[in-house]
Amino acid sequence: MPIVVTGATGHLGRLVVESLLRRGVPADRIAALGRDVTRLADLAERGVVVRPADYTDPGSLRAAFAGAEKLMFVSGSEVGRRVEQHRAVIAAAREAGVGLVAYTSIAHADTATMSLAAEHRVTEEELRASGLPYVLLRNSWYLENYTGQLPTYLAHGVAGSAGDGRVSAATRADYAEAAAEVLTTDGHAGQVYELGGEAFTLTELAAEISRQSGRTVGYTDLPVADFTALLVAAGLPEAYAATLADADRGLARGELHVPVQDLEKLLGRRPTSLAEAVRAAL
Repeated sequence: MPIVVTGATGHLGRLVVESLLRRGVPADRIAALGRDVTRLADLAERGVVVRPADYTDPGSLRAAFAGAEKLMFVSGSEVGRRVEQHRAVIAAAREAGVGLVAYTSIAHADTATMSLAAEHRVTEEELRASGLPYVLLRNSWYLENYTGQLPTYLAHGVAGSAGDGRVSAATRADYAEAAAEVLTTDGHAGQVYELGGEAFTLTELAAEISRQSGRTVGYTDLPVADFTALLVAAGLPEAYAATLADADRGLARGELHVPVQDLEKLLGRRPTSLAEAVRAAL
């Protein structure tokens, strides 16, 4: 298969497959991978090759990558286990002789201090050492991280530990379209793309929600420990809550703020704005 997409049962991987199809890539030249292939049955009906693959099962990766010319490597979702899993992906890609690996990393992975960046940084180092041609898609935050919480924001306001930091959030669909551009055009090997939309503060997020909803929504800035406690009280596991609060600490330091130009260049247009995303979600 010329293009193999990992994590196709997840939001981003699925959107990459859909974007490739819209670009005219023949369905039988795309392989969509996932642990539960029953969730890919509709893609199979459309002619996409569906293969089982599990980051914890190196044998499944070797079989799934057979014949791959390009690999869309969507980072794993199990924080704390990703270094080992990603090493297995890279080893299987090297064994398969993949011609290009496009990896979804995080903004400023090489310098960011937030805990979420650590596994991405190691993965990038592993890719460099592998000898494989690669391109790094360093995605900032998803706009859906915020628009998905609109009911909570409308009821309780926006809270965080981001201070006046600016976040270059973009939609999953825009990140997926940028990835499809990399997978279907030449000249990307060795490139590092810092990807994100027009930046905003969480105070500006609250103001935009207020403007469009007609309700007063404010932003409350909290110390990291207090924001962690708030997330735990809302029902999140403590470790996950601490990771999210730590990400806000990084946001406050500018670690999720990137120029919009890289994403605009790959999309050939401006990314979806905060205002457009809020409007679509309300």
